[in-house]
Amino acid sequence: MKSKRPLELYIHIPFCARKCEYCDFLSFVTPASAHRAYADKLIEEIRAEGPGVREYQVSSIFIGGGTPSVIPSFCIRQIMDAVWENYDVDPEAEITIEANPGTLTQTKLSDYRKAGINRISLGLQSADDWELGLLGRIHTYDEFLKSYQRVRLAGFDNVNVDLMSALPGQTLESWEKTLKKVLMLKPEHISAYSLIVEEGTPFYDLYGDGREAYPPLPDEDTERDMYYLTQDILAKYGFIRYEISNYAKPGKECRHNIGYWTGVDYLGLGLGSSSYISGYRFHKERDLETYLDMSTKKGFPGSLYQDITSLTIREKMEEFMFLGLRMMNGVSGSDFAARFGQNMWNVYGQQIRALKEEGLLEVREPRIWLTDRGIDVSNYALSYFLLS
Repeated sequence: MKSKRPLELYIHIPFCARKCEYCDFLSFVTPASAHRAYADKLIEEIRAEGPGVREYQVSSIFIGGGTPSVIPSFCIRQIMDAVWENYDVDPEAEITIEANPGTLTQTKLSDYRKAGINRISLGLQSADDWELGLLGRIHTYDEFLKSYQRVRLAGFDNVNVDLMSALPGQTLESWEKTLKKVLMLKPEHISAYSLIVEEGTPFYDLYGDGREAYPPLPDEDTERDMYYLTQDILAKYGFIRYEISNYAKPGKECRHNIGYWTGVDYLGLGLGSSSYISGYRFHKERDLETYLDMSTKKGFPGSLYQDITSLTIREKMEEFMFLGLRMMNGVSGSDFAARFGQNMWNVYGQQIRALKEEGLLEVREPRIWLTDRGIDVSNYALSYFLLS
């Protein structure tokens, strides 16, 4: 029997207890009365999408947001019941839910386990309460510790902690304290991103376009020192950096994210979620009121689809390179040939040689990957692989 193609599911819960100052995701605060209506429509969408992906087996599921843990846990159970009933889910699938401290209870965590969820991603960002306040987070570090303890008591043995560096007023010393406090808890995975000031956020009004505000953002040298400090400390604690901003204990790398970086098809479910299937990219309706009004009598779920784009072979090659090169293992010429029927060096030989000469790329055929210096200027290095 021919094995099925892998498929990843992303399930979007757009609700938050409070919108953070730096966040540009599709998320918002809404009355609790909307949670039940949204879950019902999402379940309807999940059921309607199932027949279209019969040839796939679901390899991972990621419930993200927003803050999925703000809605009642029975809603999460019903959502996952619909997934199990309507999709061929690998029994060993990695199933993650994002959660914020201050929104978790032992009952919720018990329900998540019953729903088949086996991985928790906790959004801490900083272990400094002053820094958390500036970010607009709803929790303190002490509340994070209580939530983390609840997660462990509920039996979860695969936990990610999200951290963020280069915050307003943050110093190298305070960042080091955050890292060491989190490492003492022995999570299996740490995502450590630098703050990006995105247009349309309150932070952009303060810091965008080179504007200065108090407290100031760390300068470029300090931000780079934070990045190197992260590598050094996490390596000492046995974490492997497998992607530019992600670290894991051996065998605990996030399979969902690896699938995204290596080109596995994914189906987005829920408001504004993005999909990439069989060379087509699209996203779902982004307006909540419109989404809730969608009906099976009006071509649902196809009526949700927006901005459907068929990627050209050139665009697929570009994505293969600049997503794959975010990973420490880089990309393989053999994989490139198997996917595109072309020799990677015939397509990208000039770019590979140029980046190697600059010391930004390591080449050991058939594999190439960014050097430490290349990672420092990854946006510049990866731009070489745009063919357009």
